[in-house]
Amino acid sequence: MKFSDLLKPEAVKVISAVSSKKRLMHDVAELSESAYGLHAPTVVEALMERETLGPTGVGHGVALPHARVSGLEQVVGAFILLEKPIDFEAVDRQPVDVIFGLFAPEEAGVEHLKALALVSRSLRQETLCAKLRANRDPQTLYTILTEDAAVKAA
Repeated sequence: MKFSDLLKPEAVKVISAVSSKKRLMHDVAELSESAYGLHAPTVVEALMERETLGPTGVGHGVALPHARVSGLEQVVGAFILLEKPIDFEAVDRQPVDVIFGLFAPEEAGVEHLKALALVSRSLRQETLCAKLRANRDPQTLYTILTEDAAVKAA
């Protein structure tokens, strides 16, 4: 599995600022709606429900909000880079600016876990996150994600 299996170029966005974690979840949901046709209110509800189990801010400015969503055929992702980091209740209490939302079919088993592991492993790499943070063009961000992931996933 590679990032290009999970992510479409139109599912990558740079946002200058958001007011809260909940607003960010709405932005992730709206991006998934425009890129994949998911129902944004359902996605927000699923993401917020997952957050009640524990925050998905994994540290070092990275968050991996994820949820199972009905109507999906495969695992898909949405990437957002924030120009101004926000509090995300991350495990290390650091603000978040790199967000990768991951959505899986309700019945997804191992594919969801493989995708989560790929994204988590990749975004733990300081060099990859530094490249992402240094760019503001969505197409460039998509290229960075898909090229790095293709090399590292082998």
